[in-house]
Amino acid sequence: MPGERQHVAELNPAEPLLTYLRDCRDAVAQITPWRVRGRLTRVAGLIMEATGLKLATGVSCQVVMAGGQQIDAEVVGFAGERLYLMPSTDIYGLAPGATVETAAVCGFDPPAVHKPYLRRRRIEDRIRQVGVGAELLGRVIDGAGRPLDRLGPVHPSRRAPLYSRPFNPMEREPINEVLDVGVRAINALLTVGRGQRMGLFAGSGVGKSMLLGMMARYTAADVVVVGLIGERGREVKDFVENILGSEGLERAAVVAAPADAPPLLRLHGAAYATAIAEHFRDQGQHVLLIMDSLTRYAQAQREVALAVGEPPATKGYPPSVFAKLPQLVERAGNGRAGTGSITAFYTVLMEGDDQQDPVADAARAILDGHIVLSRILADQGHYPAIDIEASISRAITELLSRDELERVRRFKSLYARYQRSRDLITIGAYARGNDPLLDEAIGLYPHMEAFLVQDFQQQEDYAGSRTQLAELLGTSTAPA
Repeated sequence: MPGERQHVAELNPAEPLLTYLRDCRDAVAQITPWRVRGRLTRVAGLIMEATGLKLATGVSCQVVMAGGQQIDAEVVGFAGERLYLMPSTDIYGLAPGATVETAAVCGFDPPAVHKPYLRRRRIEDRIRQVGVGAELLGRVIDGAGRPLDRLGPVHPSRRAPLYSRPFNPMEREPINEVLDVGVRAINALLTVGRGQRMGLFAGSGVGKSMLLGMMARYTAADVVVVGLIGERGREVKDFVENILGSEGLERAAVVAAPADAPPLLRLHGAAYATAIAEHFRDQGQHVLLIMDSLTRYAQAQREVALAVGEPPATKGYPPSVFAKLPQLVERAGNGRAGTGSITAFYTVLMEGDDQQDPVADAARAILDGHIVLSRILADQGHYPAIDIEASISRAITELLSRDELERVRRFKSLYARYQRSRDLITIGAYARGNDPLLDEAIGLYPHMEAFLVQDFQQQEDYAGSRTQLAELLGTSTAPA
């Protein structure tokens, strides 16, 4: 009876939804579904133009070719009656006049009592949803959630927005707990806290992937999420099988969007990896997010922006690139009280080892510290090739005691003093006794260099790293 149904609805807030679902089931036989269709009018480079549709930016659609094959696309802009679409799959074989379709829409008009709920649902439906959950652990997927590891389909238990809305920064938990990353030089001299966002600045061929693999294996985290964005396809397999290994993959979810993927898929890959990390953080777990690389993400956004007509600004990068970077990075970090954390390491490629590269400069400003890898050290066989003088952790003052900070400062001071005088020492132009601090640095330098070197298969916990640093400096005596 209608009267009884209304009374139950007052007792059960979910009853309006259940009532609406029952009405939909009864009306299905009388509904004629219809689709909003348009026509493809132009393809120029990465951009497809369509008419006959009025869709919001970010909405997904399909371009249907004559043979029935579909190309997934997304609305990235519009001008008048024209929509600009960006494909997320290969457009080989696309012909003029192809049909552009959106999701099916039905003409059923619900009762007035259900319309507020439906308005909320329409807003949610505009947001792209992706699969998240524990089912992704041990799997390798692409930016659209398709499996790449030939282990069968992935069936995530939950779905979440690809691009989540930021929450109030005042609600974030502070960074006050040390994170053990298993690398002695980072643990002792560049201490990282849970929820910190760090940049790994490196050129090509200086051991970046090996260092990431060490952290993925040894970091004290519940879940590891790896985003391989814009890297060579060969490196994806190598990183998963050889660097991460079966042991590291057990607790990891890998999202790979290699260099030959469309730029939109590379953007989605970075956002998808972050969405997976957010899901585990909200479940109260501590997550390590590794993204390789932030530079390729910026380059993908540059391709999209230039294709839709945005003017270049700084060295060919449009302004939207520098707006997108903080939007991605700020999604990591500590959550609200009672939730977990996302500690993120973003690699930043420095073209020609130039630290003034626009993306590198922007990343330094929005991250909580940076670890710089030196080509000179790598050429000397010094791995990990961390340039201690150029690296910094901005949260270290909140994580270490005054005595520990003094040891870090003293190590860096002695190491820098030796490096500045290295040429004089090498050619024998320095006479001991002229500079007591340099004399101490000369005596300690072999021990400091050995302290910074670590084998890939070797793990150094946080407590052991701090102890070794204290012992190294405690034996400090100036040579006669």
